[in-house]
Amino acid sequence: MMARIPSTDLQVRLAAFNWLSEQTDIHGDVLDRALLTQGFEYRGQRVALMSPQGIFRPRQLDLPLTITTAPKGPYDDRLDSGKFLHYRYRGTDPQQSDNVGLRQLMEQSRPLIYFFGLVPSRYLAVWPVYIVGDRPQDLTFEVAVEDIEAVKLAADDQPAVAEDAEPRRVYVTSLARTRLHQRSFRERVIEAYRSTCALCRLRHRELLDAAHIVPDSEGAGVPTVPNGLSLCKLHHAAFDNFMLGISPDFEIIVREDVLQEADGPMLLHGLQELHRRRIILPKAEYDWPSRDALAWRYDRYLSQIP
Repeated sequence: MMARIPSTDLQVRLAAFNWLSEQTDIHGDVLDRALLTQGFEYRGQRVALMSPQGIFRPRQLDLPLTITTAPKGPYDDRLDSGKFLHYRYRGTDPQQSDNVGLRQLMEQSRPLIYFFGLVPSRYLAVWPVYIVGDRPQDLTFEVAVEDIEAVKLAADDQPAVAEDAEPRRVYVTSLARTRLHQRSFRERVIEAYRSTCALCRLRHRELLDAAHIVPDSEGAGVPTVPNGLSLCKLHHAAFDNFMLGISPDFEIIVREDVLQEADGPMLLHGLQELHRRRIILPKAEYDWPSRDALAWRYDRYLSQIP
């Protein structure tokens, strides 16, 4: 069976999707809450995308446009089990108005946006998503991520949802889940280091990466803050390519051939002057780099030295 979406409602939703695409092109796919709360302008009206409520309907629409999972919120929104994501009801009453709104979205096959809170005030934006299941026994909805091109078809008055959508949605949802875990690791590591490179103190968040100490290809390479370092692009590349190592005592050791090289101020100030300095540590000791992980990595650094 196929479903159609009212044209005005769909146009607002597509305008929101287009605006998010523009913002993620500028800022990346993790966005600040202030930006989302302000929203965008549509035909002379301001359309907000977020409020303190997890299920949000802007005044221009009759049904919700976004759902949000807070980074440390009261609801257990499950991301790792089953084919699709799970979003908790608001409260415990299935007939609460926001829950009814999501149920109507499911019945009418209307797309919406999912904001995943990674750290305070930072959200991964995923769109379009659909409510594809209602589990009142668990007080949850099932949420599938869709290919944006499938929604754009509806803008030309084509059917919005086809019967064979599920296999595609399972695949696209799995990709979104992987992206969520990757972005979550990055945001939590950079937050722990107060948006600073642990080696050079660079404070431009857009130039920072979360580097694994033990790579995620290894069994011990878990995506936790103690297995991560906040590094700028230069020092992430140097760390990954064993141009420098970090000892279990948090000391930076620059490879000898790099120390002896003469190649201008970038090499001098960017790498050579770091030799024997200590890295910058997170404020909370439980976020400090694991000494065991550093020892594992430092042994591999030493093994790469000719």
